[in-house]
Amino acid sequence: MPVSRVLITAFEAFGGETQNPSLEIAQGLRPTRKVKLEVIALPVVFDLCLRVLAERVASFNPDLVIALGQAGGRSMLSLERVAINVNDARIPDNQGQQPIDSCVIEGAPDAYFSRLPLKRMLKALHDEGIPAHISNTAGTYVCNHLMFGLLDLISTRYPKVKGGFIHVPFLPEQAIRHGAPSMSLETMTRGIELCLQACLENAPEPVLAAGETH
Repeated sequence: MPVSRVLITAFEAFGGETQNPSLEIAQGLRPTRKVKLEVIALPVVFDLCLRVLAERVASFNPDLVIALGQAGGRSMLSLERVAINVNDARIPDNQGQQPIDSCVIEGAPDAYFSRLPLKRMLKALHDEGIPAHISNTAGTYVCNHLMFGLLDLISTRYPKVKGGFIHVPFLPEQAIRHGAPSMSLETMTRGIELCLQACLENAPEPVLAAGETH
């Protein structure tokens, strides 16, 4: 029975928070007979997160990379469609860097599209009643930086690897301090499990309208 090698990345806490739901989700995932799972916690630091990611991809040799990150203020799981070659940090990263209007990677394309089956993932989530959508912006902070760097890495060096990014909302204990939407850890973890399963299925993408009007 073939075993898929799956790398899940998550981020440390940032922006004054003491926890990051992406890391708690990742640490709650479990391997199966068909999945060899590796989890890595990345620093919320421009450039450094890409170096750490590249080292782990080289050593682990994954078939699939799913990157997770926190999007406080969002109310559902956000399956990110596109990453842009722009850093424009509203707040400093965890080492005090605050790049503004710079490229993630000089000379790289303006944007990369996700290499995950987003519509299949979305259908799996909706079929189980988990709030989710396809997002057309991953921001211009470290999450977009990582997504762009990941997609550049696999596009140029590991063309058979699938990869992409999912943003998750605040946990309830975070949201109560901000008056923001939240989602339980259990629901988010189940959602990422469903996304992982959808990525490993050998099935066509469903025809599913998931765009935006504005």
